[in-house]
Amino acid sequence: MLSYYFQGLMLGAALILPLGPQNAFVMNQGIRRQYHIMTAFLCTLSDLLLICAGIFGGSALLMQSPWLLALVTWGGVAFLLWYGFGALKTALSSQPDMASADALRQGRWRIVATMLAVTWLNPHVYLDTFVVLGSLGGQLDVEPRRWFALGTVSASFLWFFSLALLAAWLAPRLRTAKAQRVINLLVGLVMWIIALQLAKEGVHHLQGLFS
Repeated sequence: MLSYYFQGLMLGAALILPLGPQNAFVMNQGIRRQYHIMTAFLCTLSDLLLICAGIFGGSALLMQSPWLLALVTWGGVAFLLWYGFGALKTALSSQPDMASADALRQGRWRIVATMLAVTWLNPHVYLDTFVVLGSLGGQLDVEPRRWFALGTVSASFLWFFSLALLAAWLAPRLRTAKAQRVINLLVGLVMWIIALQLAKEGVHHLQGLFS
């Protein structure tokens, strides 16, 4: 059964490593050293719920509901455009270090709400967990499927906690005005690129619905 575990671990790592809103948020909380362990834990818990839902039946619901898939896609496009705009606005600010200082005063519940938004309003999360992992894991028998799911959850756990701790360790170098400008510019551009790709997929889905 270990082979199924490592298959899930490798696939989970491949899906989670690219920069996205979830990774960007965990990294920024690590740089600020503000509730970064809590953020990593909640991201891991969210992934656990999504992965289990996708592998143990949720993928069929999403794939059989084209309107639901379209809603998730276009909701995600709007969210990513908004998230990217915020990052770019901070990057182009005359005082990005002051913007970071203001962000440090965020309360715990605001951070939790933002974490839930970057996770549950991101359509890529559903495409990865429901479509990719769900279609592959759903083909396995019960016991191999459990090991496969455990492997993918392990990848999320290792990645989010490593990212949060590494960002906190590098915080003295990454909290400078220049570093913050570069990080926010990169995050904003990546969010808009992902939004554009999703919009293209959304148009394709809509054409299929009305054809």
